[in-house]
Amino acid sequence: MARAIRRTAAERRLALPAVLGFAALKGRGVRAEHEGRTVHVGGPRLLEMLNLPLPEALEPLTQAAGASGQSVVYLVEDGRPVAAFALADVIRPESRQAVRQLHEMGIEVAMLTGDSEDVARAVAQELGIDRFFAQVLPEDKDKWVAALQREGHRVAMVGDGVNDAPALTRADVGIAIGSGTDVAIQSAGIILVQSNPLDAVRAIILSRASYRKMVENLIWATGYNVVALPLAAGVLAPVGILLSPAVGALLMSLSTVIVAVNAQLLRRLRFA
Repeated sequence: MARAIRRTAAERRLALPAVLGFAALKGRGVRAEHEGRTVHVGGPRLLEMLNLPLPEALEPLTQAAGASGQSVVYLVEDGRPVAAFALADVIRPESRQAVRQLHEMGIEVAMLTGDSEDVARAVAQELGIDRFFAQVLPEDKDKWVAALQREGHRVAMVGDGVNDAPALTRADVGIAIGSGTDVAIQSAGIILVQSNPLDAVRAIILSRASYRKMVENLIWATGYNVVALPLAAGVLAPVGILLSPAVGALLMSLSTVIVAVNAQLLRRLRFA
């Protein structure tokens, strides 16, 4: 949001004033001093923190932005909201494809966001997301992950920021975006090199395929040990069934080759 505001200011050739005492308010916005006045910039949570009502003059923009799925950022001077800015998230085409593929794999998709209820609902409806949790404070993200786990879900959490680190640690599988912060990367079990939501889907596809190969190889190895080894040892010799030790050794080598070849077939895995 900060980059979008600064970029728009640059496009309009607006001079950016110097400020003092800048401070980031986690989950709320920012605060600074300008020409002796205290200035805040942030979303609805900022007004809630400052215990400020929304002025009537800003209500039309806020309602229109909410109806169109846009986020609203407020400018507060000396404890008085004086302006509002509407910003729209650009939904990447890959996001729609990622949600669709997850649904095809039988995976439920949930969204945690600090945006307002209206914005979260609009994005969820557009992408087909099953559940969303809006106006979530950074420190509450891991609580929502824990709540989903208590419902009996196994949770994979995708995040990239400092605020996502506790939730990435709490989740059954933490997936960090490689371009994110170091603390998020250190908190996750899987790191995606590119900032592409489809890579999270591919990680799941690859893990499922790897698991299938493990089961297949385990079945083959178990079958060999349960059948071939006892026969080679002469367990059924009294009834006339005997497997030559040489044949047993050959089958043992063949078993190793089959397991190795089966594992190599993972190379042929194709992602949609």
